[in-house]
Amino acid sequence: MTPHQIHIVQASWAKIVPRANAIVDMFYEHLFELDPSVRVLFPTDMEEQRKMLLVILTSGVIGLSNLDKLTPTIQDLGKRHHGYGVLETHYETVGEALLWALKQNLGYAWNDELKEAWSAVYVVLANLMIEAAKKTA
Repeated sequence: MTPHQIHIVQASWAKIVPRANAIVDMFYEHLFELDPSVRVLFPTDMEEQRKMLLVILTSGVIGLSNLDKLTPTIQDLGKRHHGYGVLETHYETVGEALLWALKQNLGYAWNDELKEAWSAVYVVLANLMIEAAKKTA
């Protein structure tokens, strides 16, 4: 994850924040299409879950500029997700659903460079969560 990738991820997120609720809805819909088995890991009423994801995404994107400060929060998130029953294999599907939702909402602004940047960011954050979950197991 390079400084330039961080910059373009943050800039793209700023552009889509007004549509963030739609992105979250599309993300969960696509996630459950990709892997219906993960649906049981979530509450029936997804309203609070959607809000939490928006907070996490926004905080994570903003915090990329100071990853050392963000890391403990992401690691804690990984530990909690382990407790919810999230498996390491789920992270790939979550990443695919997230990139898909971003692409749908960024439209013409979505290109290979932005896809690579978001992918790099997701891999770094997901790996922090996965490693923290492994230490919890």
